[in-house]
Amino acid sequence: MDKNMKKGVLYGIISYVVWGLLPIFWKALESVRADVVFSHRIIWSFFFLSLYILLTKNVQPFINEFKQIFTNKKLTFAMIAASLFIGSNWLVFIWAVQNGYVVQASLGYYINPLMSILLGVIILKEPISHLQKLAVLLATVGVVYLTVSYNVFPWIALYLAGSFAIYGLLKKLANLNATYSLLIESLILFPLAIVYLTFQTGISFGFGSDLGINALLMATGIASIVPLLLFGMGVLYIPLSLVGILQYITPTLMLLLGVLLYGEPFTTSHLITFIFIWLSVILYVTSMYYGRNRRRA
Repeated sequence: MDKNMKKGVLYGIISYVVWGLLPIFWKALESVRADVVFSHRIIWSFFFLSLYILLTKNVQPFINEFKQIFTNKKLTFAMIAASLFIGSNWLVFIWAVQNGYVVQASLGYYINPLMSILLGVIILKEPISHLQKLAVLLATVGVVYLTVSYNVFPWIALYLAGSFAIYGLLKKLANLNATYSLLIESLILFPLAIVYLTFQTGISFGFGSDLGINALLMATGIASIVPLLLFGMGVLYIPLSLVGILQYITPTLMLLLGVLLYGEPFTTSHLITFIFIWLSVILYVTSMYYGRNRRRA
């Protein structure tokens, strides 16, 4: 493993660990309504991403990307749709963490890659291997089993997985710079967040007398963009097959937090469901490994 690949692996691991530990951050803000926290996340993500673009002297490339998007109707539609999907994903995730559904959120991020496979097959007509078909089938069986046996439809898991998969598909179709496009998504949602906060909280914008909570609200932007930037740097140096393996660090940490730190229920039904999911993950990773070796050959 050369120096650049080591650097890429390190950045990748750190980004996925940060994402996996984010429930701790959102839990610290549970005294603030999820919709208010979400609005702050949009506002401060826009602020810190703008600052990052300014400090790295990438203003002109960003302006060029902005013009490219908003002079093309298809790209404009893709970016608006992507903004709505990632925004709703953020809102549901924050709400889920604050209301004791970290385990179900982790389930969503386990099955997200499989949702992406399905979208690739249905929308992009991408080929799917027998292992990937079996992986999708096992994940489906797991979700259906949880729904029937626990008498609870795992809408949080399915929405998080589905919305992020659609978001990823839109970004793939648009084929834009990840950082610039995230800033544009934040820009699209920014006025909505400002107006919503104003109507909901008045001129206080959700800030109160607790300085710690105020600081955390401002830090929502940092918590959002730091792992993304680290991931963006890491993915330059490591193969996508390795990214496919590392991404499971995030839901694994979320699952451990939900069960061990927050004491969320983890019944036999949950265990059986996750066994199906873990088996599907093994098949998914195996299919990526064999696919990579086949391309090399």
